[in-house]
Amino acid sequence: MGPVKIGLLGLGTVGGGTVNVLKRNAEEISRRAGRAIEVVHASARDISRPRSCDLTGITLTANPADVVENPNVDVVVELMGGDQPAHELVMRAIANGKHVVTANKALIAKYGNEIFAAAQKKGVMVAFEASVAGGIPIIKSIREGLSANRIQWLAGIINGTGNFILTEMRDKGRDFADVLAEAQRLGYAEADPTFDVEGIDAAHKLTILASIAFGIPLQFSKVTTEGITGITREDVVYAEELGYRIKHLGIARRTDEGVELRVHPTLIPERRLIANVDGVMNAVLVKGDAVGAAMFYGPGAGAEPTASAVVADLVDVVRALTSDPENRVPHLAFQPDALSNLPILPMSEVVTAYYLRMQVEDKPGVLADVTRFMADSGISIEAMVQKAADETKPTSIIMVTHRVKEKDMLAAIGKIEALSSIKGKVTKIRLEQLNKN
Repeated sequence: MGPVKIGLLGLGTVGGGTVNVLKRNAEEISRRAGRAIEVVHASARDISRPRSCDLTGITLTANPADVVENPNVDVVVELMGGDQPAHELVMRAIANGKHVVTANKALIAKYGNEIFAAAQKKGVMVAFEASVAGGIPIIKSIREGLSANRIQWLAGIINGTGNFILTEMRDKGRDFADVLAEAQRLGYAEADPTFDVEGIDAAHKLTILASIAFGIPLQFSKVTTEGITGITREDVVYAEELGYRIKHLGIARRTDEGVELRVHPTLIPERRLIANVDGVMNAVLVKGDAVGAAMFYGPGAGAEPTASAVVADLVDVVRALTSDPENRVPHLAFQPDALSNLPILPMSEVVTAYYLRMQVEDKPGVLADVTRFMADSGISIEAMVQKAADETKPTSIIMVTHRVKEKDMLAAIGKIEALSSIKGKVTKIRLEQLNKN
């Protein structure tokens, strides 16, 4: 049989890496897929710009619609990023009967339900391994490798920029703003870092992971998202003293009441393997009822790690080209008519432990007032540290609580902050043990 012909939308970092991997490993890939895979058409905003890949045999165009409408293209690989025109182009490719591979987490998180329905109707595949955690095959692992399991929860460091910042703050005692500026200089963070540091990028990825883990529709709008901009050097140090590390986690958990979907800074016991994932690396911890807790670790971004996932998807698509569409692995792991309507829990109903830091006047009765309000809300304290103040600064009280509903914690914090002896806001960071339970 002849080669499968690929059209690329986007020739940036990942697009160039994909071309390089396909050409360098052409023989090995062909042996795995059963047919050769060749890029024949590609779009780029500026086709005159020098590229980091060999473009021999590839027709270039500035108009991505040319690639989608090319009758010789069998599979469209979307590496443009962003909502539009990616959404429109992918839907057009599906309408033209072309299979699609994408690395676009925002596209899948926001429009995946519509895209997969259209693909199923047309009998084509949409593969998206590269949309989460770069070179880590986490989607295939949950969707296929763990298909015997009832997934109970997953927790992931799924944004390398945020992890780099928190690692530098811990290891070198630096402030958030200082490390962010360095991350931008190194190319780890964009000029506008909002998606990374506010957790939006991680929320896109968590939406996808939760859907394939629990068999629920993609519901990005229901993810509770908090960033790391409020994390201070002091919090990082105090967490270490208490035996914890702060990580920006995406957490999805199945409960009797529904599914938790949340991205936020989290204290993790320092002995946990995932607590020791540093720098720009990613890791996802998955708890299944049969396998137990399994961690997947590796590079979450970069030209060739992400290209590795893109090409793996291409191999899967090529292998399935002649198979009955009804017998292919479902996009979201579960058969489309078997997706669950489990509700997504509001954050107020989520139960977790907490780290609290408050600035107080050093005078009698303050601690008694604080602990009384905690007790009134049914909150028990696991550990407490009081940091002696000098004459120019208030005293810091740091507490670690047992598990409690978020709404009860917020009620207690509201009462504490109303005390005249409390200076400013109470810092609240959620805490997860991430043990085998």
